[in-house]
Amino acid sequence: MDLPKRYNAVSEERQLQARWEESGVYRFLTQSDAPVYSIDTPPPTVSGRLHLGHVYSYSQPDFMARFWRMNGRNVFYPMGCDDNGLPTERLVERRQGITAAEVGRQAFIEECLRVSEEIERDYQALWQRLGLSIDWRFTYRTINTLSRRTSQFSFLDLYAKGLAYRHKAPTIWCPECSTAIAQAELSDLERETEFVTLVFSLEDGGDLLIATTRPELLPACVAVFVHPDDDRYRELVGRRATVPLFGQAVPVLQDPAADPEKGTGAVMCCTFGDVTDVEWWFTHQLPLVEAIRPDGRLTQTAGAFARLSVPEARRQITEALDDAGLLVVREPVKQSVRVHERCDTAVEYTVTPQWFIRVLDYKDELLAAGEQVIWHPAHMKTRYREWVENLHWDWCISRQRYFGVPFPIWYCTDCGRVVVADEEQLPVDPAERRPTRSCECGSTSFVPEEDVMDTWATSSLTPQIVGRWLADERLYRQLFPMSLRPQAHEIIRTWAFYTIVKSYHHFGTLPWKEVAISGWGLAPHGTGKISKSRGGGPVAPLKMIERYSADAVRYWAASTGLGRDSTISEEKIQAGARLVTKLWNVARFSQRFLRDYRPPAATPGLTPADRWILSRLQRLVAKATEAFRGYDFATAKSETESFFWNALADNYLEMSKQRLYDETHPAREGARYALWRVMSTVVKLFAPVLPHVTERIYLELFAPAEGSDSIHTAHWPAADESLCNDAAEAAGDALVAVATAVRRFKSEHSMPLGAEIARLQLAIRDPALASALQGAEADITSITRARQVEVAESLDPKLEKIAAGDIISAALAL
Repeated sequence: MDLPKRYNAVSEERQLQARWEESGVYRFLTQSDAPVYSIDTPPPTVSGRLHLGHVYSYSQPDFMARFWRMNGRNVFYPMGCDDNGLPTERLVERRQGITAAEVGRQAFIEECLRVSEEIERDYQALWQRLGLSIDWRFTYRTINTLSRRTSQFSFLDLYAKGLAYRHKAPTIWCPECSTAIAQAELSDLERETEFVTLVFSLEDGGDLLIATTRPELLPACVAVFVHPDDDRYRELVGRRATVPLFGQAVPVLQDPAADPEKGTGAVMCCTFGDVTDVEWWFTHQLPLVEAIRPDGRLTQTAGAFARLSVPEARRQITEALDDAGLLVVREPVKQSVRVHERCDTAVEYTVTPQWFIRVLDYKDELLAAGEQVIWHPAHMKTRYREWVENLHWDWCISRQRYFGVPFPIWYCTDCGRVVVADEEQLPVDPAERRPTRSCECGSTSFVPEEDVMDTWATSSLTPQIVGRWLADERLYRQLFPMSLRPQAHEIIRTWAFYTIVKSYHHFGTLPWKEVAISGWGLAPHGTGKISKSRGGGPVAPLKMIERYSADAVRYWAASTGLGRDSTISEEKIQAGARLVTKLWNVARFSQRFLRDYRPPAATPGLTPADRWILSRLQRLVAKATEAFRGYDFATAKSETESFFWNALADNYLEMSKQRLYDETHPAREGARYALWRVMSTVVKLFAPVLPHVTERIYLELFAPAEGSDSIHTAHWPAADESLCNDAAEAAGDALVAVATAVRRFKSEHSMPLGAEIARLQLAIRDPALASALQGAEADITSITRARQVEVAESLDPKLEKIAAGDIISAALAL
């Protein structure tokens, strides 16, 4: 069946996607002896609708999966959804307008499950329409039974090893989400605020001026710190100062962390304003005064200001200080504030009991693990290293929320001991079931742990979840450690780091060999990163795919390399659509010459143009293969596209047309052979990026000869060194130069490019080039439409000179 004149991308892509799913072309073969290439695919967080930024980043591992599959690897390419925890809760609260406090814990959890299932169907529909080569038999949800069992088993293993512990200590707290969070969930946000200088009175007379941006923490001020080398305050160390407005006397202490250049050089320590306060409180054994409640309002220690929100308390306390004459300077400043990345709420530091996983004691080992991973691009390793080096907290994994994996533990009401679940009970909800045994003290009275695990505590186990660590030992041994972790750069500090932590603590090994870090798809017009929890951007991905094709959108995703952000560009997507159309048209042109063609065992006679294109093709194969092996799909695509447009479509096809159409031409078989080699190779090089149009072309033109049911399981091209020929490439480049000169002449004289010219004369001063161009008359005639081609020592002065060079010049007559 001939390729139709017009390529209908929408219908063709849908038909091919159904064919792939039905035939199982992307299935992982559990019984195969082929080397395994396993991908730890990032499960998208269920927090809103997917956007083109996701299309950008999720297309990139698919390019690599397709490349390695064509290179004989048994590719394991699963997909999951991260649908437990705070992000999904926040989505349900926004979308349904409900909270757990309003509808009850169980009803809220059921609504989270319902909404996440609905959204995950949309996610899968998009990935399938995009053409991701996923094996959909291996899908998972981080809230499903196996994921919860795996997460709880991991916790119990870490607890038994002394690596998970519960501790009441200052914790990073989000008042908006009403939960503790981990250091990795913090972001910086710049805001306008006031730097106010306040008057502290010294116990034996005199004043001490202190500048702060947080006067609302004055009720919790427990000390004043100055730098040991700051001569201005040396005599004050050891004395006491009275906190303005609230009246408590606090000591003046010294510590190197006090910055003499900031404000007045004297700084108040409150419990707690930031991590420095926490460190001073711990180091200097200061008293604890809690100023802010978990809901972000001031405690009773604030007196008349109790129950006010932090912003309102800041405003009222500042005014009260001003009215009392205790405020001497008010200065507007821009301040970088630590906020919860999920909601942009400024965090507080509160003392609460939380569960932690030990990481600070293992920083050296975790740094060494990061050095063993192969990072793409390489500089992303620096982000990992800097994150680990600057850790100040163990990993807090408990959350005061509802929809998540429960901790499999109870507390004895008589002695307070922790009682853990039996492995056979997992997954277990301790609120619904009881321990199977008594406490060590003999008691059978227990209360369940009400907190749930942070979503990262589960998603850090994706290699174990998708590899079915606890369910299929043989499969897990095939897959682990996994070959590749693809992910975005902003979660190196969370997903990459936590997965390495879990793998090190459980197995003492790396979770994967290589990491491919994608950039962000940025909204056009400089509006920054798109966020699905904030609406997902102006254009829905499916609309763009239906308008231009999945291949065209994938073309845009392949236009920028790993680790680099890319602005969403409809112009690039349109360029991808043009490439798809041109590739289809070249295939349609070729089909009349390649239908039922089988390349001969012996290479037929070739013209200089044939030798040129075949030599250039081998260079391309080598470059593209090297680029893909280095995870540089953008270069591979760019090199292939440049060859396709410039060498093949614009020049070689024009050089070979006369021979191809003339069935009696003695050099016709050389042209057919070269065209078959070039086209069959080019569609394979494009296949990882443009899987649909290349599959359709391959099935029609090349599958019968190669015996493969799909281009995506066909063999990746290998460069044939015997066809590499520097002289042939020089000769071909000379032919292109002549053709370009003739085209320019015709354009300048308003002649159709197909117009004939009566006579074309070439003067070649390089003997080697002259030798290489022997037999090129048919090529030159075909591309220039010259009725007569001559090679002479010098150009006939009667002819119009159109090109001049050191080794070749040309002239013509109309």
